[in-house]
Amino acid sequence: MNHEDFMQKAVELSLENMRAWKGGPFWAVVVKDWKIVWQWANHVTSENDPTAHAEVVAIRDACKNLWSFQLDDCIVYTSCEPCPMCLWALYRARPKAVYYANTKKDAAKIWFDDAFIYKEELKRVEERSLPLHQMDKTEAIKVFEEWAQKKDKIEY
Repeated sequence: MNHEDFMQKAVELSLENMRAWKGGPFWAVVVKDWKIVWQWANHVTSENDPTAHAEVVAIRDACKNLWSFQLDDCIVYTSCEPCPMCLWALYRARPKAVYYANTKKDAAKIWFDDAFIYKEELKRVEERSLPLHQMDKTEAIKVFEEWAQKKDKIEY
């Protein structure tokens, strides 16, 4: 299989997922050594989980399958340019590359528009539409300090 074959798989399965009423028209395929490690669809509405985007669930399950918290030497194929949540999850997972078909502008045309999130991220915390309130960190910072000193931690 090649890049086009894996993308075609993602696109075909996104269509099947949408037609089966499981979620939006999105699918992600994780590939390592030119073999599919894991694939998953958007299941936001069928699982009532706003984080059940195709990329996020595919990352979770592929990492479990690979016994790793990173997608070293993997390539992710997704039927659409990742939304902000999926993009950051992909950065955290560290695949070699991500290939996508539809763009975020294409998604916005069918009411999957994340432009407001991109704008919110650029605002100062106090100016965001979702109120974020910092509380006393006296105890919480101690946990961070202990982590910083921990000799047997696994860094990521």
